[in-house]
Amino acid sequence: DLGKIKFNWRNAYNGSTPYVPDDCVYYTDGSVVSSYICKTASQGNAPSSGGTLHGSWDYLAKGQNASPTTTQGDLIVRGASADGRLAIGAAGHALKVNASANGLEYGDVSAGLQNMNVYTTAGSHTWTKPSGVKKVKVYVTGGGGGGMSGPSNDNPGSSGGGGGTAIKIIDVTSISSVSITIGAGGNGVTTSSGVRYGNAGGASSFGSHCSATGGGAGYAGNDDRYGGIGGVGSGGDINLHGDSGTSEGNDGSNNPNPPASPAGASFWGGLGMYGANNSGLTQANMNGYHGSAGGNMFQGQGAGNGGAGIVVVENYK
Repeated sequence: DLGKIKFNWRNAYNGSTPYVPDDCVYYTDGSVVSSYICKTASQGNAPSSGGTLHGSWDYLAKGQNASPTTTQGDLIVRGASADGRLAIGAAGHALKVNASANGLEYGDVSAGLQNMNVYTTAGSHTWTKPSGVKKVKVYVTGGGGGGMSGPSNDNPGSSGGGGGTAIKIIDVTSISSVSITIGAGGNGVTTSSGVRYGNAGGASSFGSHCSATGGGAGYAGNDDRYGGIGGVGSGGDINLHGDSGTSEGNDGSNNPNPPASPAGASFWGGLGMYGANNSGLTQANMNGYHGSAGGNMFQGQGAGNGGAGIVVVENYK
């Protein structure tokens, strides 16, 4: 049969047409158009169904699915059973694995530090987690001790200590809010006589996660004076001591007590100023800030208040 020495093209497949070996047709299976060659006599048997060949046929030239993409920037990804379209994401988004770890999606990748909350007023506060935040880095500092100004050369003053500081990284995935306490600064003391103590700073905390004690009170007697002990952090990944305070003296010919160097700063600095009795420092000059101790003027002329503690919350995605 000279007609069978080449393929016999029969055009589109027809279910009512009988086919014999070497008959060739084209057929659309789903959305894929392919050409097929008959291997054994067949009638009413479509060449393929759902991508699976019938036993009477073989591919002559296999087609492929039309692209599911519709928009510039679309991607083709494998779905549960077939390739599909992943629409291009919004500006600034990036491709990432989805929450079920079985596919791809576009989403926000704005990681790292987002913003921070700062609390500096003595008393109670509440930190509320911003949307999308997963971790926080917290700095907690106690209040500073107040300055003390002795009334005479024989009874000079002593300063309070600086508040301690705790620094901690906390996973807040399952936390929505945290109560905060800011320790008050200790009040300064100026005119009391005899043996006396200053006022210590209060403790600060970030819930039960970490805390820091305030700077201790300074002590002033005649020759047995000393500065307040520095506060200390607890519960943090890093727990820091505040500077301890110092006792002071006045330099005079009758009672040569050299002045002490100012001391009592917290992690943040902000120690109040020290000055001689005629230096004219204002109360704001002598006050401490950010958990540091207050300064003073000698001989009962003024004393600074310790700075209230501080809590800083850095929010990270």
